[in-house]
Amino acid sequence: MNTLNRRQFLKLAGAISAMAAVPRAVGAATTAPRVVVVGGGFGGATLAKYVRMWGGNVEVTLVDANPNHVSCILSNLVVTGALSMSRITLGFDSLEANHGVTVMQGRAVAIDAPGNTLTVSTSSGNQVLPYDHLVLSPGIDFVPAAGNWDPNLTPHAWQAGPQTTLLKNQLAAMRSNETFVMTVPKAPYRCPPGPYERACVVADYLKRKRRTGARVIVLDANAGITAEPEAFDHAFNVTHAGVIEYYPNATVLSVDSSTRSIVTSAMTVNNAKVLNYIPDQRAGAIAAGLPLNSTGFVPVNPLTYGTASYPNIHVIGDSCAVPASDGKAVPKSGHMANSEAKICADAIIRSFNGEAPDEIIATSSACFSPITNKKSSWLSANFIYGDIFDANGNVKGKGMHRVDAGEAAADMVDGDSYQDMFTWADSMFADSFI
Repeated sequence: MNTLNRRQFLKLAGAISAMAAVPRAVGAATTAPRVVVVGGGFGGATLAKYVRMWGGNVEVTLVDANPNHVSCILSNLVVTGALSMSRITLGFDSLEANHGVTVMQGRAVAIDAPGNTLTVSTSSGNQVLPYDHLVLSPGIDFVPAAGNWDPNLTPHAWQAGPQTTLLKNQLAAMRSNETFVMTVPKAPYRCPPGPYERACVVADYLKRKRRTGARVIVLDANAGITAEPEAFDHAFNVTHAGVIEYYPNATVLSVDSSTRSIVTSAMTVNNAKVLNYIPDQRAGAIAAGLPLNSTGFVPVNPLTYGTASYPNIHVIGDSCAVPASDGKAVPKSGHMANSEAKICADAIIRSFNGEAPDEIIATSSACFSPITNKKSSWLSANFIYGDIFDANGNVKGKGMHRVDAGEAAADMVDGDSYQDMFTWADSMFADSFI
């Protein structure tokens, strides 16, 4: 592990996100260039905001199926009742009022790539939006296992909102000697430390509520903890010893929501009090119609986030697959989506000006993971564009290369990090939505 401390990493992470030079604004023209953005999360909202901030004479329409965005960041603290849903509910009003973004509530249903149009289903019927550039940031969709999975009975809560409230209510109903079972999907998935964080805060909740004998069973489809292994290993085996039971290599084979039962390659659990099944993941539906890689995500050019077939169709955030050095993949996170959005916005504006994309670019991702209701761990990773390497250290192409990374050691999980978590989250909320 890198020995830089938490604040050094976060300072670097904040600075490195803005390394691309601000492009020249697009000049006045008879018809203003049109950018349509699908998805109002940290990727799409940031993209819409920054194209308007940097682009000048550019029309931006943001399409989202919901009237606001509910953040996955901090949502595990809503599950435990530490925060309210309003704390993580982010509106689009400021994007409209402060930046001139047109917000359309509706669901993107079809792309006519040769014709440069997007069809959106709204309450008043289908609308066809022409675009010069289309940016897709729809987040993730699920690839559930066999069986009878009903998320209204056994929630995933991996798309924040009603699912978060459902899981919160199910957790609150737990009593002593009952079992909370959750799964960790096969990587890559949204927010690598998120499932382990959830296991910790649920265990902490059960202890604080004196649910004697209650257990948290973690069934991980991966060979081991995928993020912050030192901090979470200590949390599982020391901080929450006797409450958390962790099982790696537990590929989900089938789920039965009616009995809250799950069969995995490692073990079977029947009649759990709470079954928090988080399925494997792929690109969001509207992006999944584009060519996908073997893991179900859309390959993109990291200089523009454009797709190979249609360079004016861009995919950012959780749905995209960015070429990176083996074993050092670009994580899927809200912070990374925010970072990617700025690179993409810059490239789009440069294209309107007839300029090539900037090749001096960098992206970053930092996050905090609460371990208890008073202490948190942290991690950070930073990437630059350049040579990427195979497992033997040989150059195999261009892409994003991880240049540094750090995470909290077990003795760095503390109250200062817990407080810093809210500062970081509020900065993310403001940068994307205000």
